[in-house]
Amino acid sequence: MAERLDRAWRVFGTGLSFLAFGVGGVLLRVLVLPPLQWWVREPMRRQRLARRLVQRSFASHVWLMQLLGVMSYEIRNPQRLRRDGLLILANHPTLIDVVLLIAQLPNADCVVKSAVARNPFMRGPVRAAGYVANDDGAGLVEDCIAAVRAGGNLVIFPEGTRTPRDGTFKLQRGAANIAVRGRLDVTPVIISCTPLTLGKGEKWYRVPSRRMHVVIDVLDDLPVSRFLNDVDQTSGGEALAARRLTDYLARLFSGELPRAST
Repeated sequence: MAERLDRAWRVFGTGLSFLAFGVGGVLLRVLVLPPLQWWVREPMRRQRLARRLVQRSFASHVWLMQLLGVMSYEIRNPQRLRRDGLLILANHPTLIDVVLLIAQLPNADCVVKSAVARNPFMRGPVRAAGYVANDDGAGLVEDCIAAVRAGGNLVIFPEGTRTPRDGTFKLQRGAANIAVRGRLDVTPVIISCTPLTLGKGEKWYRVPSRRMHVVIDVLDDLPVSRFLNDVDQTSGGEALAARRLTDYLARLFSGELPRAST
C-alpha cells in the first residue's frame, strides 16, 4: 500500500512540476521580460539579465521537483561550470537534462529547436535570452562559435534527441564542427539517471518504482587540438577532425572510455 501511495504521489508531483514549468514560462514572457525590455536599453546587458532570470527559474523548477519527491540529483565538479565561454557537450538521457544544466549556468546559451522557439510557453524566454535557433541553416555553426567567443556558455546535446532506451549513441557532427572550426575546447558532461525516467518516447506519468536520481558529472576540458593533430588545416582536414571528435564523444558517453582519460 505504501509503495502504491508513493508512486501515485510521484505521478501527481511530476504532473504538477510540468504544469508549474509551463505557467512559469508564461509568467516570464508576460510579466517579467517585458519590463526588462523597457528598462534595460543596452542589448548585451539585457540579454545577460534575461539569461540569469531563466537560470533562476530553472533552478526553482529543480527545487520544486526535489521538494515534491520526484527526483534527487548531484553535480560532480560543479566548479568547472563556473567559467565563461564554455562549449558544453552532454549526453541526453532524460527530458529534464537541459533544465538541470541551465540551472547551474547564469550565462547559459543553447541551441533550441525551431518548434521550441515558437512554443507559447518558451518563446518569450528563448528570444529574450538570445538562444541560437537550429533553423539558421548555413550560419548556425558560425553563430554558435560567436556565442562562445562572446563569453556565453553554450550547451549542446550532440545526439539531437534523447538517448534511446537501449543506450545506443548516434551523435550528429554539428557540435564537433563548432569545436573544430572555432578551435574551441570542449567541456564534456555525462548525465546519468537511475532509474531511467522521462526518456525518449516515455510518457511523463510512467514513473518508476522509486524516485529518480540524476548525476551530472562535469569532466575536465577536452582540448580540440588533439583531434586536429596530423590533419591538414583545410575543410577536408577539419571534417576529419570533427569525425574524430564525434567518435570520441560517442565512446565517452557510452562508457567505452574511462572518464579519467579526458
